[in-house]
Amino acid sequence: MSSIKSDLASVRLPPLTPAVFHILLALADGRKHGYAILKQVGVDGGQSLRMGPGTLYGSLQRMEAAGLVQEFEDADDERRRFYDLTRAGQRALADELSRLRDVLSAAKRKGMVTPNAVRAHGASR
Repeated sequence: MSSIKSDLASVRLPPLTPAVFHILLALADGRKHGYAILKQVGVDGGQSLRMGPGTLYGSLQRMEAAGLVQEFEDADDERRRFYDLTRAGQRALADELSRLRDVLSAAKRKGMVTPNAVRAHGASR
């Protein structure tokens, strides 16, 4: 299984789902438990993304199987689990951010996005 994970590290992943992207983004600044991830996703996603526990924990299981996150037990409370990005998770997040920058640049070149439109859209949330 570790050879599969190491092979995945060299491949550029397809676009991430919004749930996976926001979970990776929530973990970008360090290890968190599930509830803290949910709160951070709410902050980062604003009103555009609602995530419940089922989506979070199902996504975390698939992400761990894919080698994007790693689960840790809390030394003081064995029921509590913490999650952190792996190197593959960091790379997947960086690749997705690069892809999104490219898409935004293309939209700007086509006149679809202006600085005022971006500010106005963000202010309406």
